[in-house]
Amino acid sequence: MRVLIAPDKFAGTLTAVQAADAIAEGWRRHAPGDELDLAPMADGGPGFVDVLHAALGGELSAVTVSGPNGAPVPAVVLRVGDTAYVESAQAAGLHLVDGDPETATSRGVGELLLAAVDAGARTVVVGLGGTGTNDGGAGLLAALGATADVALDAGPAALAGAGGVDLSAARARLDGVTLVAASDVDIPLTGLFGATKTFGPQKGIGEERIAEVDGWLEAFATATDRRTSLDKGAGAAGGIGYALLVLGASREPGIDLVTAAVSLAERAGRCDLVVTGEGAFDFSSRAGKVPYGVAGVASEALRPCIALAGQVLVGSREMRALGIESAYSLVELVGEERAYAAPAEALADLAQRVARTWSR
Repeated sequence: MRVLIAPDKFAGTLTAVQAADAIAEGWRRHAPGDELDLAPMADGGPGFVDVLHAALGGELSAVTVSGPNGAPVPAVVLRVGDTAYVESAQAAGLHLVDGDPETATSRGVGELLLAAVDAGARTVVVGLGGTGTNDGGAGLLAALGATADVALDAGPAALAGAGGVDLSAARARLDGVTLVAASDVDIPLTGLFGATKTFGPQKGIGEERIAEVDGWLEAFATATDRRTSLDKGAGAAGGIGYALLVLGASREPGIDLVTAAVSLAERAGRCDLVVTGEGAFDFSSRAGKVPYGVAGVASEALRPCIALAGQVLVGSREMRALGIESAYSLVELVGEERAYAAPAEALADLAQRVARTWSR
């Protein structure tokens, strides 16, 4: 039997590459004769660069940039020809925020973008997702030379009363460079469905602070480019999507970009079964997440798709609406403690059990 294994990361425990390896290990225990094709996936968030490097090759360059609270953090730029790929979570990830999210800056993402351009890239693809900043991308713009009558690289709290934002230096710095924002999020920058309201609580912004923080971003958008702040994807990565859009970036769903890069459609057509997965499989997986994207590719290839997840939080009806035949929970099999303590081993055990049902 030919099995395509295409999981996302299991957030906080396994990278996509590690998850694919663990599923393959467990599957082989039951079905050593099956032909396994491993295609680790990403949607623009953490792991984006690693997945693309595994698929496309290219050259990785190590750089040091400013973290969300100012401390230096390591990051990498992937160069494939004259195209560079960078990952916003490496410079502004949720795991890097140490302190008040209202003062966290995306400046390091701008520095990462500059490193790619200085290395000779003519196209830069920025993976968005998994960030802990919520500054409307003001820090990114500051790193590229944008100025205003307030500090742009001191987090959203500094944007209150912003005016006179000048992007001319930032745009000149990127003259001749094509930008692509790779994101699975299509929300605007501000408002009821904007970045602060939707993802602020996940970043440590209390519910009682949402309205004020959103107001700061509204002031920044009004002083910069109000119309663009309403575009789909402007609210991605705490507004880093907005900064890229005002610099002329096009937007592409991260899952679509990765799917094309790894030739997933062709590989799905050569298999009998597609296996995907992620840490928490819930109905938000419809919003451009890896399992939904992989299931769509499997459906077009007329192949069944199943999911292995840390937790399965949808019923069978919702599952099938997402294009998944069956989903299997790691926590249900081994318990939450072991799922977190030994995730690779536990995922391999789950894959072995699932193979008993699905392998011929």
